[in-house]
Amino acid sequence: MKPAPQKDAVSINIRAKARQRDLIDQAAERLGRSRSDFMLEASCQRAEDVLLDQTFSTVDSGTFAKFQALLEHPLPPTDKLRRLLKTKAPWEK
Repeated sequence: MKPAPQKDAVSINIRAKARQRDLIDQAAERLGRSRSDFMLEASCQRAEDVLLDQTFSTVDSGTFAKFQALLEHPLPPTDKLRRLLKTKAPWEK
């Protein structure tokens, strides 16, 4: 039985060579996912990586010095930090 389409879902069509489709299908099957789910997850992850890699931040020299000091001498882990690290990112929910 096919799941009902989502109301906000739109169709994306792409052409692929048979060997590309077979590779994708094999990987999706290993994960117990549909081809569409596998492709969307992989594409979205790559898109996030590209966008995050393009982010450029600037700070003044004092802030950068504090940042470098924290990298060289990190604070000890706390319960709050452990909870934060276990929390899924908004795009993973």
